[in-house]
Amino acid sequence: MTVRTLKLKDLSLTARDGIPLVRGVDLTVTAGRVTALVGASGSGKSLTCLALQGMVPSGVVRHGGRVLLDSHCVEATALRGRQLATVMQAPRSAFNPLLTMADHARETLAVRGIKAGEAQAQIDAVLVEVGLSRDVLTRYAFQLSGGMLQRMMIALALLSEAPFLIADEPTTDLDLVLQSRILALIEHLTHERGLGVLFVTHDMGVVARIADDVAVMHAGQIVERGTVHALFDAPQSVPGQALVAAHLSLYEEPTVDTPHYASESCV
Repeated sequence: MTVRTLKLKDLSLTARDGIPLVRGVDLTVTAGRVTALVGASGSGKSLTCLALQGMVPSGVVRHGGRVLLDSHCVEATALRGRQLATVMQAPRSAFNPLLTMADHARETLAVRGIKAGEAQAQIDAVLVEVGLSRDVLTRYAFQLSGGMLQRMMIALALLSEAPFLIADEPTTDLDLVLQSRILALIEHLTHERGLGVLFVTHDMGVVARIADDVAVMHAGQIVERGTVHALFDAPQSVPGQALVAAHLSLYEEPTVDTPHYASESCV
């Protein structure tokens, strides 16, 4: 049976000394749609994503927070690499520097019990889908660019056949051309494969380009949620209004002052 929704219900996190970090967060990711989780740096976006994967950092205490696939409650730790894959902001740190890309791909497929010839056929197919040539398989992480590593991370996510993907600031460290290519690839996979994507960012231009739904996070809480069109047309929360206003200000026409020259009289 195809899973249609991944839900996080009532997640709260505190520091060990009791200071609240994330408070009562609900999130829904739907197959075939991109949900953007937006907010200023430090609002709790990445912490929420780590908790969704059962990876709460040391020094952070989790209080509740259920994860549901459709209506069935599951352990967050059981999702990783099976129902939920991740593409991170700094992909170079995600790869074992002692393993080639082929090693990483074979490890991913081994979790599904796929080996040898069948594994190579699947690896070749996803490389084509993400726009990488087969020669990347012999290379190590330090031999690939940031954009190529992001594509390789997406390829590994596809090899896992996880129906949901967390993309945590995946374009922040890339130049504009590579950003556009990665966003186009995620859009393609969302529509063609029906992936449900949770896209974490503070870049409202990226949100406008890629998102279907948006959740605005501020001080550890979701303060607004809705479609991307609703957010840009009429944001309801103060943080949502601030994010949209800051984005739009980047595209305002600059005011050009006309120089004033003293008139000269002809004698």
